[in-house]
Amino acid sequence: MRYACIVKYDGTEYAGFQIQKNAKTIQEEIEKALFEVTKSNLKINYSGRTDAGVHALSQIIDFETDIQRDKKNWLNGINSNLPLSIAVKDIFEVPQDFNSRFSAIERSYAYVIYNSKDKPLFFNSFSYWISNNIDLDKMTQQMKMLEGKHDFTSFRSVNCNAKNPIKKISNLKIQRINKFIILSFTANAFLQNMVRIMAGTLIDISVKNVDLSVNDIIKKRDRTFAGKTAPAKGLFFLGPRYKYDFNSKTFESDLLNIFGA
Repeated sequence: MRYACIVKYDGTEYAGFQIQKNAKTIQEEIEKALFEVTKSNLKINYSGRTDAGVHALSQIIDFETDIQRDKKNWLNGINSNLPLSIAVKDIFEVPQDFNSRFSAIERSYAYVIYNSKDKPLFFNSFSYWISNNIDLDKMTQQMKMLEGKHDFTSFRSVNCNAKNPIKKISNLKIQRINKFIILSFTANAFLQNMVRIMAGTLIDISVKNVDLSVNDIIKKRDRTFAGKTAPAKGLFFLGPRYKYDFNSKTFESDLLNIFGA
């Protein structure tokens, strides 16, 4: 049998999702918890390899086992063996050919900005503090230029080893909630640090007197023309979308609840 889980986590204390040598990772914690429940060394697949400090509201994992339990026992067993910063929100039996990474049709991320003169005392680990005034109209206008199919070379890390820089952004949204500005992005796939570089570029254009537009930066196909990479702590992986209906719900509402909407 193959099971898929919806996992959420606070990535502050972790070196990312994927297992690494001599570093604390979320995958390691989940696999340790699964071992305690199944007494088997299960290896999980996952829908997105989030970096150090990045959070998730709907990371999808899957694993195969012959053990049968009802949903409540699975959830109680796994969560009781996980640290407080990681939780399995739900678990489902899925088709045998399901793969949380390769079955994904598209993925969504959100970037959270705290725009205020006041320090984000209780949200410092979950947002990027910008004390200068952000021109929201300008940011919205520039953000729309990212929509569609483009060569996103300007918005990829110099260490990115993806062969194809052409990606399609299908949905964009910008929302202000009190002192928070939330940028949401949905695409068929993302390049390394793509969302954080797009967020950093939009912030630079909206705060500073920058001559280049997002369209100009896309056409340059050169990382040096885009803005700085925004910090990982403001990034949330909202999750993937599949043809299977178990993950049809978006987790944007969960994110908005966190920040007071």
